[in-house]
Amino acid sequence: MKRQVEDELGLERGRDVIERLLKDGELDFVPPSFEAADDLLSHAEAHTALATLGIDSDPSGALQLSYDAARKASSALLAIQGLRATQRGGHIAAIDAVAAQFNGQPGAEVFHRLHRLRRRRNDSEYPNLNSPGVTRSDALEALAIAEATIAFSRTMINGTVLGPFV
Repeated sequence: MKRQVEDELGLERGRDVIERLLKDGELDFVPPSFEAADDLLSHAEAHTALATLGIDSDPSGALQLSYDAARKASSALLAIQGLRATQRGGHIAAIDAVAAQFNGQPGAEVFHRLHRLRRRRNDSEYPNLNSPGVTRSDALEALAIAEATIAFSRTMINGTVLGPFV
């Protein structure tokens, strides 16, 4: 039954990516934890609440908080499976892992927008002369991505049979 649920969720489809990330030291095993996943989602929701307050006064800060919220919501999906990104794999590994696992699920297309958001966030954190400033529109787009990532992650964690990655 667990394999059937995993097949329906697309987790088997992402297995090769997860196994490669584990082999390359970009993901690691940790004890599976609903509590850790729930904490990550709570922090993500707090970040989006703060980001909403800063859309007009600090669009760059709102974008950065929104990215962190999306990243934490992605990491929550890994935590419930007993996985986490390592220092080596970082944000990219977490995004790649969930994009591969949940590809094809309604709402999961948001994960394919996270790499672009990550690059935009990096441009705002480490600007150069060619980096455009963050606009209100950029911050609103980032917030929408974060909220969609949180909603998808909550739905998957609370409404499905996600268990340890084996």
